[in-house]
Amino acid sequence: MRYRILGVLAVRDAEITAGRERVVLAMLLLHPNRIVGADRLIDAVWGDRPPATARAQLQTCVSRLRRVLPPGTILTNPAGYGITVADADLDALTFEQLTLAARAEPEPDGAAARLRRGLDLWRGPALGDIDSAAVRRLAATLDERYAVAVEDWVELELDRGHDRELLGELSALVDRFPLREGLRGQLMRTLCRAGRRADALAEYRRTRAVFAGELGIEPGPELRDLHRRILAGDLPGPPTWAAAGPVRCLPRAVGDFTGRDAVLDRFRSWLATAPAGSAVRVFDGMAGVGKTTLAIRLAELAADRYPDAHLFVDLHGHSARDAMDPGTALAALLRQLEVPPDRIPGPVEDRVALWRSELARRRAVVVLDNAASSAQIVPLLPGSGTSLTLVTSRRRLGGLDDIRPQPLPVLTEAEAADLFIRVAGARAAAEPAAVAEVVRRCGLLPLAIRLAAARLSARRRWRVADLVHRLADAALPELATEDRTVAAAFGLSYGQLAAPHQRLFRLLGLYPGERFDATTAAALADLPLAGAEDLLDVLTDVHLVEEPEPGAFRLHDLMREYAATLAGADPAECHEARLRLFDHTLHGATAVAATLEHPLNRRTLRMGVPRRPDLVTAAAADPHRWLAGQGRDYLAIQVLAESSGVTGYVWRLARAAWRMWYLAAQCDELIEAHERGLVAAEAEADGFAVAVLRNFLASGLYRVGRLAEAAEMLDAAHAGFVKAGDVVAAVAALGNLAVVRLAVGDLDGAATVARDVLARADRLNDLSLSFPMINMMGTVAHRRGWHAESLHWHRRELMVAAATGPAAARYNSLSNVGIARMHLGHAAAERILRLAVSLNRRIRNLTAVAEAAGALGVLYRRRGDFATATRWHRMAVDTAADATSRALAAETLIDFGETLLAAGDRAGAAERFKQAGELAHRTSATFELARSLAGLGAAVAAADPSTARRHYRDALALFRRMNVPPTAEAVQQRLAGL
Repeated sequence: MRYRILGVLAVRDAEITAGRERVVLAMLLLHPNRIVGADRLIDAVWGDRPPATARAQLQTCVSRLRRVLPPGTILTNPAGYGITVADADLDALTFEQLTLAARAEPEPDGAAARLRRGLDLWRGPALGDIDSAAVRRLAATLDERYAVAVEDWVELELDRGHDRELLGELSALVDRFPLREGLRGQLMRTLCRAGRRADALAEYRRTRAVFAGELGIEPGPELRDLHRRILAGDLPGPPTWAAAGPVRCLPRAVGDFTGRDAVLDRFRSWLATAPAGSAVRVFDGMAGVGKTTLAIRLAELAADRYPDAHLFVDLHGHSARDAMDPGTALAALLRQLEVPPDRIPGPVEDRVALWRSELARRRAVVVLDNAASSAQIVPLLPGSGTSLTLVTSRRRLGGLDDIRPQPLPVLTEAEAADLFIRVAGARAAAEPAAVAEVVRRCGLLPLAIRLAAARLSARRRWRVADLVHRLADAALPELATEDRTVAAAFGLSYGQLAAPHQRLFRLLGLYPGERFDATTAAALADLPLAGAEDLLDVLTDVHLVEEPEPGAFRLHDLMREYAATLAGADPAECHEARLRLFDHTLHGATAVAATLEHPLNRRTLRMGVPRRPDLVTAAAADPHRWLAGQGRDYLAIQVLAESSGVTGYVWRLARAAWRMWYLAAQCDELIEAHERGLVAAEAEADGFAVAVLRNFLASGLYRVGRLAEAAEMLDAAHAGFVKAGDVVAAVAALGNLAVVRLAVGDLDGAATVARDVLARADRLNDLSLSFPMINMMGTVAHRRGWHAESLHWHRRELMVAAATGPAAARYNSLSNVGIARMHLGHAAAERILRLAVSLNRRIRNLTAVAEAAGALGVLYRRRGDFATATRWHRMAVDTAADATSRALAAETLIDFGETLLAAGDRAGAAERFKQAGELAHRTSATFELARSLAGLGAAVAAADPSTARRHYRDALALFRRMNVPPTAEAVQQRLAGL
């Protein structure tokens, strides 16, 4: 399920933490596939005291939700917003379907099963974490439906004779719903049928006291009649059965057991509904994740259902001792059942038969801890009878027929913090931020958390912050108490590997990022790809490596530290492995860049020959998968190259990934990597490399509005290329400088430089040099209002892009042609712009998407279709925000403001113009600043003519300075009309 509201609000694959967004999403999910009015949403968020900007803030909340949820999920309507949800994607809808089906089911077994499945979806009061009166009122209706379903299910279970299994759950339900007479009556009947008549009468007395204290009334006639019948002995008593004497051999459970709520809830639900017979549950996971602790806890929960025997055996699958063979394990289990030694046969087959015969006579729970393999535990599994077997292992046990092992993950952050405080003591609760950092550095691993908390508890003078400091550089040495250490637990798993698996595991500890694929593992260890995949399969099976997604692997933080420590014993092997990693990453990025970059930029991709071309081929074959995987950890790999002293890789890694970051609008990463690369290139005294890094660093500075720094970089890059004798690169840097001049509003200067570059490109017969300047001339014409000339230049740009450019250049040019045709009123503009949006979204060219979407908003505004225009403007604003281009964000806000102004929403328009002006001012985007001032003047003209005149004068001065006569004249006319 994607959305869960039957409990705390949860969304799969999306992190929504802001309170207002959670309230809005909760309201939409409470009305799935329907439009919720904006006023209702505002009331849910702010109650009866909404701010003046509530509608704008609501739009922002919805925009943020739209960015994290799948495309098309959020619906927009003039009346408000909605969410599209399938029945299977929302637990409340699934619950409703199951309860309806249960009430239509003629067979009691089927009806009970459906109701149980529906009740299992609940994790607490509906939307219990949302502090909104409106949400709470609506959620109360869901809670009432839950209570009704509970009563229906209990009645079915009582009819089927499942009295004993219900007692524990019924008591908890009565505590949760103390005023529901139906549940109280069902509990009284169950107690009576279990032979606890006195307890049933006591429950009635408690009910009377609660009803009198809470409501001032007596229980209803049905409950009073039930009380009378119990007093008269009219209800049946308990059934009779024979049972063997109880056996109790479970280890002591930890008193501070914490977390695992989801596992425990599922287990309790299963206990309440499981049919008679034998059941097996298998849990696997990495060392220290708490498998044994959980198994013992589950065995305790099952004690009432399986009262005759509680058994435990450590199979030593991963310990300093040899793994226990099945025959020895069977002997131990039979002795726990008090079978005399002389009755335990020698042959394993006979022991299996005796074990299953003894177990068939008992309702038993058996814990088989620390299993080595499926073969070890198959003889220990029960045959007939009523029993529960809980198996734990560090290895995936795939050889068990009809049994699906359940991997046990680390704790959640909240569970981890709770465990730490329980072990360390109350003083730890006074430092919640430090506790959160400690458990994070423990990788949320229960064993590590317990050991860290034990160290703190034993040192009364330490604060939690002191422990954080000690864990900062290397955590493993600190995670030790007496003879218990995390490293030793890991070592038991590592020691059982064959040498090739051990070597790959060690080298994986050198990988600095979060996730890697099989090609990266093959590069690190210099293995054939198929061989690396086979080794990774084994490492994953024994939980030394995790595979969170198919083909994507990672090491737990502490496991990575352990592996790196092992690798450090051979510095030469470490150095060679890192060089292989840098080379593989560099050439993967280069292969991807070759598919994304314009030929003009590809000239500077001088990266040499890869060591492993067979591994690089995979990156080139699927560049988007490479970007989603390797691109995530790219900066960390460059930092590792810097710390390893291999400066040549440092600057080359920056240059190779430029287009990846630029297209994805990851400007912070682009700037950081190129600044680091520039230092490395300067250290190598490579003048050409220095010029290359400055040229591409300028693009990131330009995108975030650091225009003066970008101009300085481009001046220096131009000089460096001239000195290096690269005429083409020098002319390209000059063209980039024209882009910066355009951004600061120097239209004349930008056009002059563009013409100069075009002339030089003609002499060099180099279309790749011409391309960006043709775009520049079209943009200058557009800003001056010369749309026919703009269309001329952008058509020429599209022709050049089609002949020489990659997809990004072609799709961006198409967007520019559509914008020009829209301003000229051409009928084909809408089709072209829609196509441009679709194509550019496909390659995540966010800038072009925002520009085309904004133009569609303008197009629909001119048609008078303000609702459709608003939808396109919102897409443009949201996309521009993702693109991290402040100038573009300002432009899309201005277009939106002009549409709101045309629709009569002067307040909304004024707010957009103010936001745009702030962005333009911070980035020295003169043209956008002038437009925002002019728009703000128009928005306030009716209410505040004096302020409007001031805005108009400021805008007029800027437009005249930029030499854009048509726009300046339009502003002059508005000013004269006031």
